[in-house]
Amino acid sequence: MITEEAVRKEFYQALLERKTEYDGIFFAGIKTTGVFCHATCPARKPKYDNCQFYETAEEALLSGFRPCKRCRPLSFPREIPETVQKMVDLVEAQPEKRWKDSDFSALGIHAATARRQFKKVYGMTFVQYARARRMGIAMKTIKNGEKIIDTQLDMGYESTSGFHDAFTKIMGRKPVLSKAMKVLYADWVDTVLGPMMSIADDEFLYLLEFVDRRGLEREIERLRNRLSAQIIPGKTAVSEQIKRELDLYFKGVLTTFKTPITLMGSDFQKDVWHQLQLIEPGQTSTYKELAEKIDNPKAIRAVGTANGANQLAIIIPCHRVIQTGGGLGGYAGGLERKRWLLNHERKNRMK
Repeated sequence: MITEEAVRKEFYQALLERKTEYDGIFFAGIKTTGVFCHATCPARKPKYDNCQFYETAEEALLSGFRPCKRCRPLSFPREIPETVQKMVDLVEAQPEKRWKDSDFSALGIHAATARRQFKKVYGMTFVQYARARRMGIAMKTIKNGEKIIDTQLDMGYESTSGFHDAFTKIMGRKPVLSKAMKVLYADWVDTVLGPMMSIADDEFLYLLEFVDRRGLEREIERLRNRLSAQIIPGKTAVSEQIKRELDLYFKGVLTTFKTPITLMGSDFQKDVWHQLQLIEPGQTSTYKELAEKIDNPKAIRAVGTANGANQLAIIIPCHRVIQTGGGLGGYAGGLERKRWLLNHERKNRMK
């Protein structure tokens, strides 16, 4: 069996030797410069310990790396059109910005054409790219847990204001403590299904989500507005507890989470989430069955919406809800993850 360390060493050797057959196979994130590159990047090669390897560009972006200007890793296997390159430059100039069609018009770029060209080159939409870059800035800080003034240098910003603006777009406040506000701490959790983020204080866990989940920014925004809170990088006893429990869950040892949680939603949503917690690991329920259990049989669609609003992935097991016909239905973390989680729980139940 090929180990993760063996793959890392293989990719690093390919990076040292600039092997062209590895272009597009992996992206190398360089911790010392904050950029990610192709295997054939002509820049000076980093030390092994300063490299992180990713299968997709989006993963590299979400980890806080920006595209290298020398090897232009996102251009493989074609050159980047001028319009697309301009859009990338605009994201780097304003990483905190959430782009709208009117913004393209103001730049003399047709929105539909821009989106089509961008996806053709990068394999992701411009909105995905901008979001991944924006999220990566916040996530890198959370993952490293380092001093803010040091972090902004790694990000490639020439001034602290650029970093503060990008961080604030996700977390709502500049990353400086304020005694007058409730403070929540965001931490990075590595799992076999990809990185997750936890948000907790000393008493409760408020959010646990996969970093690449669509809508994560909105979830964080709703959370901090509801609690009038500031979110900063950090660890608490609660965030350390959920990290340990997740490790045991993915190893097939743990089935019941004991981390103290807070459910933040409407009474209807809380009723749905309570029913979700009653579904045993290795078992599934349907949206229709859930609606019937909360004495609201016509609310099948609303039950699905409540599932999607769940902010505590895996702990509140919305992945255990499927369609009446047996189809997987939806899952904010991605259907492949949902399929994996269900198979994982079934295998452990059989044991």
